[in-house]
Amino acid sequence: MSDIESLTEKLLNFRKDRDWEQFHNPKDMALSLTLEATEVLEHFQWKNGVVLDEYVKTHAEHLGEELADVLGWVLLLSHDLGIDINEAMQILS
Repeated sequence: MSDIESLTEKLLNFRKDRDWEQFHNPKDMALSLTLEATEVLEHFQWKNGVVLDEYVKTHAEHLGEELADVLGWVLLLSHDLGIDINEAMQILS
């Protein structure tokens, strides 16, 4: 099992344990993905140069959490749409 498959399985179990699948239609999942991505972007707003470099160093854990939220929505959405994200990423090869 690949890392992506393992992460997806954990997310699916997390969602199932909370009975959230009923709320996860493609439109709302895409909206959630966008909202989480804007939370990542918000960390960078109005920061440049040394200020940005220092911010990234001191907020790496929180940035990681936000990026994990984005990845989670990508993995759930691709799973529910029947898209093999590993195959879709082959464009990078």
